[in-house]
Amino acid sequence: PPGVPKKKKSRKHQRFMERWALLEQKGLLRPHRQAPVVGPEAGSTLTEAGGTTAPCCRKVPKPKEVTSSSLSPSASPDSIAKHHSVLLSQGNGSSKGVRVSSSTLRPGKYVAIDCEMVGTGPQGRQSELARCSVVNYDGDVIYDKYVQPELPIVDYRTRWSGITKRHMKSAIPFKAAQAEILKILKDKIVVGHAIHNDFQALKYFHPKDRTRDTSRIPVLNQRAGLPIKASVSLKSLARHLLHKKIQVGCKGHSSVEDAQTAMELYRLVEVQWETELARTLPPRPPSPITDPTTDSNQYMDDRYWPTDLMASSL
Repeated sequence: PPGVPKKKKSRKHQRFMERWALLEQKGLLRPHRQAPVVGPEAGSTLTEAGGTTAPCCRKVPKPKEVTSSSLSPSASPDSIAKHHSVLLSQGNGSSKGVRVSSSTLRPGKYVAIDCEMVGTGPQGRQSELARCSVVNYDGDVIYDKYVQPELPIVDYRTRWSGITKRHMKSAIPFKAAQAEILKILKDKIVVGHAIHNDFQALKYFHPKDRTRDTSRIPVLNQRAGLPIKASVSLKSLARHLLHKKIQVGCKGHSSVEDAQTAMELYRLVEVQWETELARTLPPRPPSPITDPTTDSNQYMDDRYWPTDLMASSL
């Protein structure tokens, strides 16, 4: 009634309406249905089925359902998960016409890793970590450090590793690097090429359902026109699929470049790969919310190591 102040809407309701409007703007929701016009303007409109209105003597185009490949960063986790399932169901299990951005669906959950090793032990035959690089979904470097092996270096393997004696001056101890890297990898989906070698250098085992090894993806070989079951190098896949040259020259590999290349290859077949994995891997329960600063020494507990490996090391 006139003169009576309107009740102030709650902040929660305001946020809901702001998010609703944003999703409408991105085409993820249909616009609000308009109520029938009442009053002098009613004669210029016709009420359509469902309560929508349209100008008189004008055809109302049939609303088209719009599928967006991205969501607002403010979207709730439930909205994100629902959007992901809708995209996959519309693709009928294939990647045709469906593009899903993993960095949008699970922000910060995807990283790629590459390690460079040097030779230690008798005749330098034992491989130990000397450099580790980690990049995010967009290829930005989030970790890149030289690491001092636990045993004296016998062979720097510079031609392949790019490591020299000079790099060891700024290297950090293996245990310190291991703790830092495992904190980054915890609860992440980790991409890499022949990634078991990197995990072995880190003395670490990552969950299989959260590991993406680009050396074991038939669809990449297929796209490159190579035998599906062949073990193809990262250098070859980069040349065939990304049209770029890596690991050239005699100064060794760049672990940053290799990690970025592995992530590029993953993103190239991401939807098709993840759809296939969704069919074959059992659903994984959500991880409990933990403090990201929690010490990662738990990964070194005996219960995380296979019994056969422990027996062989005794």
